[in-house]
Amino acid sequence: MLLRDARPDEAGELTEPALRSKAHWGYDAAFVPSCREELTVRPSEVGERRTAPAEREGRALGFATVDGRPPDGAVGMMFVDPSALGQGIGRALFAPALATARAAGFHRPTIEADPNAEPFHRAMGAVRIAGTPSGSIPGRVLPPMAVTL
Repeated sequence: MLLRDARPDEAGELTEPALRSKAHWGYDAAFVPSCREELTVRPSEVGERRTAPAEREGRALGFATVDGRPPDGAVGMMFVDPSALGQGIGRALFAPALATARAAGFHRPTIEADPNAEPFHRAMGAVRIAGTPSGSIPGRVLPPMAVTL
């Protein structure tokens, strides 16, 4: 598996695994399309968001972004394609994302986790810090988390 910086021309290739990852959790048919806007990786944002894919044989298995300006920052997006779940891709993405955050000057990056991903983030050392309204579903609350570096 190769971890590297993403190129702007790969943005669309990263959006699709993000959507498949979201769909993996059994949300209803209307939910995933409602997430498309917020899960779209835009070519103009790839560098600014410090986007890093994990790939095998030229295929993106997942990716993470580190967003913001010090001292406030976030692991903004982190998705693993469902076909690669259970293969250590999430762990392989998480540690370098934190290293990128540390190098950028962040002290406690936040994570707006999907409720289904909260156990993974807890296992990586993140703690829940509150509840944030979902941008996709009115009334739904996401578990914002943070990691102290």
